Amino acid sequence: MGGQRAAEGGGKEFERVLDALLLRMSDGTYSLGSLLPPQRELAHDLEVSRDTVQRVLRELSERGLVESRQGSGSRVIGTPPPRAGQQPVVRAERPGRTTLGPHIERAFGRPEVALDVFTLTSESLAGHIWLQVERIRSGTIAPRRIALRMLLPSEDMPLPYPRAIGDPQDPRPLERLRDITRRNTQSLRLSLEELKAERLVGEVDVEVRRAPITPTFKLYLFNRTEAVHGMYNVVERPIVLDDGTIPAIDVVGLGAVLEHFVTEDDPESPGSVFVSERQTWFDSVWEHLATSPAA
Repeated sequence: MGGQRAAEGGGKEFERVLDALLLRMSDGTYSLGSLLPPQRELAHDLEVSRDTVQRVLRELSERGLVESRQGSGSRVIGTPPPRAGQQPVVRAERPGRTTLGPHIERAFGRPEVALDVFTLTSESLAGHIWLQVERIRSGTIAPRRIALRMLLPSEDMPLPYPRAIGDPQDPRPLERLRDITRRNTQSLRLSLEELKAERLVGEVDVEVRRAPITPTFKLYLFNRTEAVHGMYNVVERPIVLDDGTIPAIDVVGLGAVLEHFVTEDDPESPGSVFVSERQTWFDSVWEHLATSPAA
């Protein structure tokens, strides 16, 4: 045993075990929030001493990926960033479909968060961001930088939805939409900027611009390497106003079907092309069409 530990002290076994655990955390074998197997089990599985396992767990803890507590084991609290040429794995509910929450959670588990969003309102995003703010406040995650760019439709342009059935000139549905957007956008901005003021995150950059475009889809771009995309389906549904409920033409935002795409080693692969083209589109609208609202 003494000879084995001496050999491990050189670093090869440490690196091998570290790589193995990082890979398992990346591919979802040890998912966010789950407990790692006991040290004795890991040592047996990876054919190393418990001392090596302990040193690897300390390294993962220092990286903010694992939290170890006496008597409770080690819990996964972050997701390793993808290495060069390695794409993160996201487990969707059904092939080709996904939900936004896991992607936002994984993005905020990284040291740097870069998120570009095009959407009709900021309602869905604000709820997901609030959950990540609470994770940061609790110490579960600790990103160093958060950069958010959000594109919304211009407030002074007419939109085809929402509109009242029977009275398309009724301004109330659109006023309600804009009020929801303003409230959620302000809440989202304040919650993130407070993290910087409280020195929980070193750098926070939130910028919102308006573009003269009616959103027919929602788009989330993560670190220029991933995209989550979903179409808005037009439906008839009741809208609750301050003075009652009216039938209206609207779009489904919350609960809309989303698809996930990632860049791959092959720049001509469908995923790589989708992410690259959507990022180029977003950047072009941001630069040439969008304007910052007056303070």
